[in-house]
Amino acid sequence: MKITGYTDENFQQAFEGQPYTVMINPDTIKWQRGIDYNEQQAPNTSTPSQKYKSTPVEKLNFDITIDCTGVVDSKRTDLAKEISTLENIVYTYHGKIHRPNFVKVQWGKSLVFKGVLKSMDISYTLFKPDGSPLRAKLSLGFTQYISPEDEEQLKGNESPDITHLVSVVEGNTLPQLCQKTWNDNSYYIQVAQYNNLNKFRNLKGGQKLIFPPIIQPE
Repeated sequence: MKITGYTDENFQQAFEGQPYTVMINPDTIKWQRGIDYNEQQAPNTSTPSQKYKSTPVEKLNFDITIDCTGVVDSKRTDLAKEISTLENIVYTYHGKIHRPNFVKVQWGKSLVFKGVLKSMDISYTLFKPDGSPLRAKLSLGFTQYISPEDEEQLKGNESPDITHLVSVVEGNTLPQLCQKTWNDNSYYIQVAQYNNLNKFRNLKGGQKLIFPPIIQPE
């Protein structure tokens, strides 16, 4: 596993020096993903429907062991140096960018995670007779980072955060047009209010309606 620092949010400008190569690959990796929903009670129904709200950022958590006894790697026996090198990549505040680095965690070809460090816990587990640590377990937690440019691309043109100009075809209703535009028909009241409409059905063919950015409830 390699951990690389980047000084830009697009992960193009690598931080000075080499990526940190983990001495012993983690036994397990926890990659968290989730979806948030608004529970909305539809008329004449007994159970709420799950309306999509947002997709939270992903999280990556794993433990690594740094063993400086010389058994794992006879050239890497300075535990303080190992931890300092890793900290400089993922944790240390850098004045040039006014923040810690952006980080890419990569293990093989299939596991690539781009984010920022959220937590770093160090447990020292083996010591020399004089008390100097020889081995440490590091628990690392990363949160996904998506640049503003990438976030706009992910939203796409069907996002309710974008203004749309919609041409009405004879027989269209506002719920139908909301469903077609946003894949969600629940915004028809906001659209009607914005366009000063008093009828949701039997719209006039050929008229133009503005579908404004929608403020979603928290």
